[in-house]
Amino acid sequence: MKKFIVGLLVLGLTSPLLAQVPKVEELSEVVVTAVNYKYLNAIDSKEAAIPVQMLERKVAAFNLEDSEFYQDDSDFYYVSFFIPEGKIVAAYNPDGEILRTIERFEDIKLPTAVRNAVADRFPNWTIVNDVYRVTYNQNKGANKSYKIKLKNGDKVMRVKIDDTGEFL
Repeated sequence: MKKFIVGLLVLGLTSPLLAQVPKVEELSEVVVTAVNYKYLNAIDSKEAAIPVQMLERKVAAFNLEDSEFYQDDSDFYYVSFFIPEGKIVAAYNPDGEILRTIERFEDIKLPTAVRNAVADRFPNWTIVNDVYRVTYNQNKGANKSYKIKLKNGDKVMRVKIDDTGEFL
């Protein structure tokens, strides 16, 4: 009797495992395209402030065809993106590629190379204000610069520096 009950128990536990037949489903093909990879590579914002990176990624991922103002017969589309720290105005072609941008951000975290260059050249000065500007052109690449306002007591000075720490 014991063997019979144990046999039923083993059979009861193993039969549901054998009854499960995996169902194979064919999924439709998914194509991922990076339309604005040139823009993202040109701005290369590894050390840029987080709000700047987020807005630049939003500009690169913007789907022009889903927007309410898309028309097939226009040559250019100008779209503005705003956050409290700054803004980006981007020009798109009808395919959704970024042709050029103008970016301006105020009082953001400066990259290490810029902070070190300013500290080395102006040791007793403090950074009061900064403006980060980027101009991107699909053919020419990106031009990034910082305008920094420095203060030392009553003295105020403005300097312009690029993203690598070279003074302009």
